[in-house]
Amino acid sequence: MSTTKWVIDPAHSEIEFKIRHLMITNVTGSFKSFSSEVETEGEAFDTAKILFTGKVDSITTGNEQRDGHLKSADFFDVEKYPEFTFKSTGFKKTGEGDFELPGDLTLHGITRPVKLQVEAGGVVKDPYGQVKAGFSVTGKINRKDYGLNWSAVTEAGGVVVGDEVKIQAEVQYVKQ
Repeated sequence: MSTTKWVIDPAHSEIEFKIRHLMITNVTGSFKSFSSEVETEGEAFDTAKILFTGKVDSITTGNEQRDGHLKSADFFDVEKYPEFTFKSTGFKKTGEGDFELPGDLTLHGITRPVKLQVEAGGVVKDPYGQVKAGFSVTGKINRKDYGLNWSAVTEAGGVVVGDEVKIQAEVQYVKQ
């Protein structure tokens, strides 16, 4: 069977995260610059080999001051670690249209295994004749596992930034 290559369509994809702030609300952020390629046997994604790369400097939370702090050495240190990557190590069907996506996430110079959950949206041909595949991806990581240790406490002793980071992505790939 022949190998099929798929490339992410950044105009129809988004990579977001949520983290607790003051332990009472979630702050949402996203990465605006990223690339990804997938190789499959034929068009079956259960054989997918996925490589995703994001530019840390493209982080946005809707607040310039916070974004600057996140890019600094207190957090992501974009000058030293300009990218993060995810490389799949499998793609396992867990239900109808549901998959588990294990892989290695490299962030802030540290590589650790993670498991993401994937919901397949389907494969369609768009009005321009391109074959596209869509997926919703979710997962969680602990930011401290990646050396993102900055912390502060409020006057009352509360935590300013939570440790758990929720990942949510909507991705659309174009068959090459």
